[in-house]
Amino acid sequence: MSTTDIEILPGRVGNLSPEQQHALDEFKDLIKAEGIFAPERHDDHYVLRFLRARKFHIVNTHKMFVDCENWRKELQVDGALHDFVFEEEDAVRKCYPRYYHNIDKAGRPIYIEHVGAIDIKTLFKITTEDRMTKQHVLSYEKLIKERMPACSKLAGRHIEQGCTILDLKGVSIRQFASAFGFIKRTSAIAQNYYPEMMGKMYVINAPMMFTSVWGMIKPLLDEVTVKKIVILGSNYKEEMLKDIDPANLPKSLGGACECPGGCETGEPGPWKDPRYMNEK
Repeated sequence: MSTTDIEILPGRVGNLSPEQQHALDEFKDLIKAEGIFAPERHDDHYVLRFLRARKFHIVNTHKMFVDCENWRKELQVDGALHDFVFEEEDAVRKCYPRYYHNIDKAGRPIYIEHVGAIDIKTLFKITTEDRMTKQHVLSYEKLIKERMPACSKLAGRHIEQGCTILDLKGVSIRQFASAFGFIKRTSAIAQNYYPEMMGKMYVINAPMMFTSVWGMIKPLLDEVTVKKIVILGSNYKEEMLKDIDPANLPKSLGGACECPGGCETGEPGPWKDPRYMNEK
C-alpha cells in the first residue's frame, strides 16, 4: 500500500471536526494576542499536536504550550543550543546504542534503542547528563526540521510521527533500574515538549519481568497511547514486519539491511537523499 493512500487520522490538518477547527482557531488567536506565536515554528500541524495531547481543552493546552515555550527559552533551543557539539557521540553510542534507521511502511522514521546494551556507569564516565540532555533535544529538533520533512516529501503527505523499537535483549533488573531514571527524564522531555510524535512503539525481546510490569502500568495509560505500544518477546519478527519492510530493518533485528560500517552509524533514510533533504 502506498503511503499516499493512508487515511488522515482525526485531529489532523485535513480531518478536523467543526469543534476541533474552532479550538484551533481560538487557540491560535490566544497565543497571537499574547505575543508567543512564532509563525516559523507554529504551523497548524505543530499547534494541533499540543491540542491533541490535551484533548482540545484550551486552558490545558495553553499551559502545556506556554511551559514548552518557557523551557525552550531557558535551554536556548532556538539559539545557542544549535552551536552545541557532541564530540563524544561515537563513544556514547557504544554504551548507549540508539539511532534512526530508514522508515516503516507508513513512511515514518524508525528510531531504535538497544536498552539491554545500555551501560549507565560507563556512559557517565564519558559524558554528563546535562550534555546527554542537550544532545537528546537537538536530536528531536533534527527530527522535526530534517527527518520528518524528508519523510513527508517521500510520502507525498505530512509525516509528524515516528516508529520506535526498544530492544530489551539482555536487560537485567539491576541494569534496567540503573537506566530507568535517565530514560524517565528523557521520556518526560518528549511527553511535555514534543507531544504526539510517537506513532507506534515496539518493545521487543521483553522478558517476563517487563510483561508483568506492563500489565500493571497499562490500565493507567490513555487508551490511544496503549494502542500504539506493542509488547513482544523474542518471537517478534513476524509481527514487526507487518509494519516494516525487511530491507529497512537491521539484520540484527530480523531485517535484511547490512549498512556498510554498521546500521548504528549510517542512519540511512530519506533525510540522507538529496531529493528529499531540506535546503539549508
